[in-house]
Amino acid sequence: MDKEKTYQELYPQIKALIEKESDLIANLGNVCAALHFPFNFHWTGFYLVKKNELVLGPFQGPVACTRIGFDKGVCGKAWKQKNTLIVADVNQFDGHIACSPFSKSEIVIPLIINDEVWGVLDIDSSEFDTFDEIDRKYLSSICEALNFSYISNN
Repeated sequence: MDKEKTYQELYPQIKALIEKESDLIANLGNVCAALHFPFNFHWTGFYLVKKNELVLGPFQGPVACTRIGFDKGVCGKAWKQKNTLIVADVNQFDGHIACSPFSKSEIVIPLIINDEVWGVLDIDSSEFDTFDEIDRKYLSSICEALNFSYISNN
């Protein structure tokens, strides 16, 4: 199955999962699992903004970095820029934080409400150049659904 078709099938399932649940951690955990396995990503997870750093939240995959500073690594830069970052080769990204030597490419989507980042979705692949505009489109839509769920339940 091609990537876009997989996202098209997953999106309504993910949306239904998070619309029925009010607990943020449960929703983040289910989104990680729903995304991780169909695409066989190396690592799929969330970091949540706590004070002046990103703190590890729910994830699927190997052990990860626990805390990431503002403007540090791909996650910290996406947080600072309030913009999705797609990195085709993490070894070429200045300041990349190597939590795993098996990560080759990465996409980070900030979760933003009222122009404030409250977390990021971080996905790593063990292959180079995995992520593209299809990933950006669907993952951004999933993050928007999480933003709505977060607002609705807080």
